[in-house]
Amino acid sequence: MISVYKLKPKFQQLLTPILLFLHRNKVTANQITVSSILLSVAIGILFWNADHSKCFFLSLPVGLLIRMALNALDGMMARKFNQTSKLGEILNEVGDIVSDVIIFFPLLKFQPESLYLIILFIILSVINEFSGLLGKAVGKDRRYDGPMGKSDRALMLGLYGLLIFFGVNISGISNYIFGIIIALLVVSTLIRLKKSLHE
Repeated sequence: MISVYKLKPKFQQLLTPILLFLHRNKVTANQITVSSILLSVAIGILFWNADHSKCFFLSLPVGLLIRMALNALDGMMARKFNQTSKLGEILNEVGDIVSDVIIFFPLLKFQPESLYLIILFIILSVINEFSGLLGKAVGKDRRYDGPMGKSDRALMLGLYGLLIFFGVNISGISNYIFGIIIALLVVSTLIRLKKSLHE
């Protein structure tokens, strides 16, 4: 199944010099995770206030790309330099879910015509991440399968920010867009649950 997540190994290779630089400067995996959460809060605030300055919409593509890099770096740091911990795992999982909700929430302000679909999208995003965690609970691996995982949602929102920044009005088709995203989220969640059960 097509997913941005499958590009992760190549992305991690590109980040290796940054990883080594951070390690030399005594930056820990948990510090990177907390930085990612704080960045997500900043993205959400800028996004919410983008009606005051159109440039704030650029916080989505730029900020989410940096967040993806931080999310990759904290895991790389933990594994490569033996910094895995229960605290780190909790920060990572809970931080990702809370961060997603904060970043997605302003969509309710900018696409009010799709209010109920956006609420459903946010709820299903949380359920999707929870279904990935269930893989670890009932099997052995955290599941990242499916066509609308965390990285895919970040890509979609980044593209949304670019479109709105350049003046593209999607109000007329937003119901169709979020309807497709919701359908892919359902498929993604079912795939994760199925693979967890058969692991």
